[in-house]
Amino acid sequence: MNTNLCGFCNSPEHAWRSNRREFLFVGLVGSLGLTLGNVLKLRAESAPAKASAQSVINIFLPGGIAAQESFDPKLLAPIEYRGPLGTVKTKLDGVYFSEPLQKTAQVADRLCVVRAMTHGEADHARGTHNMFTGWRPSPAVQYPSIGSIVSHELGARNDLPPYVCIPSQPNEFAGTGFLGSAYGPFSLGADPADGGFKVRDLNLPGGVDEKRFAERRQMRAVVDAHFSALEKSDALDGMDSFYQRAYAMISSDKARAAFDLGKEPAKLREDYGHNAAGQRMLLARRLVESGARFVSLTYGGWDHHDNIKNGVSTQMPAFDQAFAALIRDLDGRGMLDSTLVLVTTEFGRTPKINSTGGRDHHPKVFSIVMAGGGIKKGMVHGATDPTGSEPEDDPLTVPDYAATVYHLLGIDWDKTLMAGARPVKIIKDGEIAKGVLA
Repeated sequence: MNTNLCGFCNSPEHAWRSNRREFLFVGLVGSLGLTLGNVLKLRAESAPAKASAQSVINIFLPGGIAAQESFDPKLLAPIEYRGPLGTVKTKLDGVYFSEPLQKTAQVADRLCVVRAMTHGEADHARGTHNMFTGWRPSPAVQYPSIGSIVSHELGARNDLPPYVCIPSQPNEFAGTGFLGSAYGPFSLGADPADGGFKVRDLNLPGGVDEKRFAERRQMRAVVDAHFSALEKSDALDGMDSFYQRAYAMISSDKARAAFDLGKEPAKLREDYGHNAAGQRMLLARRLVESGARFVSLTYGGWDHHDNIKNGVSTQMPAFDQAFAALIRDLDGRGMLDSTLVLVTTEFGRTPKINSTGGRDHHPKVFSIVMAGGGIKKGMVHGATDPTGSEPEDDPLTVPDYAATVYHLLGIDWDKTLMAGARPVKIIKDGEIAKGVLA
């Protein structure tokens, strides 16, 4: 039932203005036997939830990581399904991860492993679109990424961009879609694992001191006002928004400091690992701690059609070390309960090892990980069949996944936005996955 039918529910100053809509609403309430208390209860239940998560760290593993070689190993399956890697026992009774996830196994009591994520897109681009937007691709609409929706709905904090990509925007589906350029991600333009890492555009140019910078900013405002009066467009509005954020970041010591990994203790940097996985995740923690809403990072390449044993064994240890360090670090700082951590990928891999020792594309079922930010700790949600071919219990669809993320952030995922003249819901046909909620 839609209880948002009358003016007095939202607007006290128009509480008893008589009109046909209110008359019909009162009649409907009477016919259903609802009291005012019932109506207010229904309104409260349909309202957006109070946010459990204040920020999100999304760790995307591009290429489609195999669940069998990560979070859903098949211990009892024949070798051609089980694959070439062994297993490691986790802190959860009866739950095993793939052998390279030694350190992550020790923090499994703080994770929710979703083993029955599912969609129908076996193409890399289409699968990536699903996971970054919550939508299947459409020729009619360019959907915004989840990060851009978060930017649009929640805005900036502490002079930091609400949506940041490390090291840069990884694909076109991580962008703004129909929302416009003002809600795009801030890309670092450099990898924090590189020596001499420095975020582009955060420091004043040589020869420009704070006084001169302030004068330039004032001069630019005058010029912008003139040209904005001549022509208004999304591009101009977006550029204006970007410049405002840029000025705020450059002029804020705290904002600049958020990107400075040099302020972290050497021991902690070693705990994360001096590599792409470690330093990207450490920077992500610094950014959400300082106020960023949604930080998306990528690590590795997991499209292992050939020699999956070598591919996983080479890349997984750095991820394992960094991810376990991130979970421990967030928990130790009291940040895990307010930070939603996601490990995602575009699809899974075929249940049977192919003739070249790899696995091919398989979107029907794959694993993701959720932690913190209102998610149950120490659980496995959903299950696959004995060979990892099909979801067997509690499948999680892409719309349900996206709706759950928005719900945890306190965003009304059923809300309608405008794509030009066309109304589009933030997420269509999604339901909150209550089984994963704390």
